[in-house]
Parts: sequence; C-alpha cells; structure tokens
Amino acid sequence: MSFLEFVSYSIILKTISYGKKTLSPLAVEALEKTNQLLSLGHYSNHTVRNYLSELRYLFVYYGDVAPSDFTEDMVMEYLLYLCKTLHCSRVKCKMAAQSISFFFKYVLRKPYVIPSLIYPRKSTKLPAVMSATEIKSLIDGVKNIKHRTIIMLLYSSGLRLAEICALKIPDIDSKNMRIKVVQGKGAKDRFTLLSQQVLLELRAYYIIYRPQVYLFNGCRRGKPMSLRNVQYMVQKALIHIGLSNNNYSVHTIRHSFATHLVDGGTDLHTIKELLGHTNLATTSKYLHLSSGRINSVTNPYDALLKKDKNKHS
Repeated sequence: MSFLEFVSYSIILKTISYGKKTLSPLAVEALEKTNQLLSLGHYSNHTVRNYLSELRYLFVYYGDVAPSDFTEDMVMEYLLYLCKTLHCSRVKCKMAAQSISFFFKYVLRKPYVIPSLIYPRKSTKLPAVMSATEIKSLIDGVKNIKHRTIIMLLYSSGLRLAEICALKIPDIDSKNMRIKVVQGKGAKDRFTLLSQQVLLELRAYYIIYRPQVYLFNGCRRGKPMSLRNVQYMVQKALIHIGLSNNNYSVHTIRHSFATHLVDGGTDLHTIKELLGHTNLATTSKYLHLSSGRINSVTNPYDALLKKDKNKHS
C-alpha cells in the first residue's frame, strides 16, 4: 500500500472521529479532494500528512459548518484559538495556516492570505550540538555495521533524516568523492561531501548486506529504511553511551556537521550549498554555535590587563 493509499484509509476514513465528533460526509469529501490536489502537486509525503491532519482538526472544530462555507473570519477565530487558548507553538500555528491557505486557494478557489501577525514570536533558542568527542563516542559505541555506517554517513555528509533514507546506491559518487542528494528538501538536487573513510565503511557494509535499489534497505529488500527506524537506532545508541538526556536527535548530527565545519574554517557559502539551504541567513546560525570562533576571541579585559602588565614591567 502506497503512502497516499494509507492516508486515504487512515486520515480520510468516514468513520474517523476526534473525541465524540465524527467528520461529516462533506468534510471527508473536502479532505479527499485536498489529498488529490496535493498528489498532483507532488507534495512530499510529510507535507501531505501534515496538511490533511491540520484540516481534519479544523473540520472538527467547525463540525456543523460545511467546509465550502468557511470564511476568513472563521479561520482567524480558529487560529487564534490555537495560539491563545491552546498555546500552540509557532510551528504548529504556521502549519495550520499554510494548510488552510492551500485548502482555500486550490479546493475552495477563494483568495486567502495567511495572517502571519498572529504567529507567536519565532524562538531564538539555538539547537543542541554534539562535540567531536561525543560524535566519536557515538560512532564507536555502535557495533552493528549498518547502523554505524548510517551514523558515520550522517555526520560526514550533513544529510537530513529523510535524505539518508532516500539515498540510492548510484547516489554515492566515489569517483568524485561526493554524494548526490536527489530531490532533497524543497525538491532540490545538490551534492555534499563523501568521506574517504566512510567510503571504505560503505564498501564493507555493501559486501555484507548487499542492498538493492536503496543504500539502506528496510525490512523488505528494495524498500528504503524507514525514518522511524533510523531515529530509534540513533536514540538507542545515545542511551548506550549515556547521552540520552542531552536533547540530542538525528538532526543534532547534522547541526554538529555544520558547526564543526565552521570551527574548521569552512566558509558559510560552502556550508550553505552542502546543507541545501535556500538562504544564507539559515546557515549563519552555525556561527553562533561555533565554540572555535568564540574561543579564538581575546577577551578585552584580559587584553587590557596584559597591556597594563607589560607597561609596568
């Protein structure tokens, strides 16, 4: 069963309910049409799932109103309910607004502008980053060659979780020592680094596992390893080395890759291309995470004391 078929049987079922409320036939029909349009637009599986889920919550909130009768004022009331009453995060509010915007624009064929003013302020909290020592401990602590190779590849290339699961065998370009990321986030192709040492590990892994189609097969040969399995594997490895309480995740490894590149003197434009960022501003956050840059700065008070000491010596 394909993902979209699964969505049709899980999210769009007429018997689906939320609390004591059941979706009306008109709401189910609206979800089905949204699903079809998302499929035609080649939206990612992740986006399809999120959009349909957010719309389902909206349809339940206005259970007695036909989706075709929704107005901007009703949408504003719902988004304010998420923001002010449920205290949902900025990401949650934005996802709901984007889902509703798609529904209005392509299903209802009505003009609608996302009311960005109601979003909570964007958090400035910096993501967690693992030290080089912690990365080494994580890799050394994994004995399974497949799992160890995945972690090594994540760290040495900066791939996203979905990207490493989608890697196919021909994407490993050993001749030019690079990895091709096909249709990564934003439907963009790019190249990133291939470590010489990781290439050796990949060859050893290939001899043992003989993957088909995808570099890392799941339970069925020829099918990719699931995102959840990779997440579970990394969390299990973090627990094993005693780092489970540090708020680390698979994405932390990507943050660590970029931050360590900054520490090593790699320029931001190169890091931007390797990570597949659209805007340099997104990449610039790694300047704030870089301990090497901070440690290389001479504290002005220490410089003042040193200057004064030299003056009197």
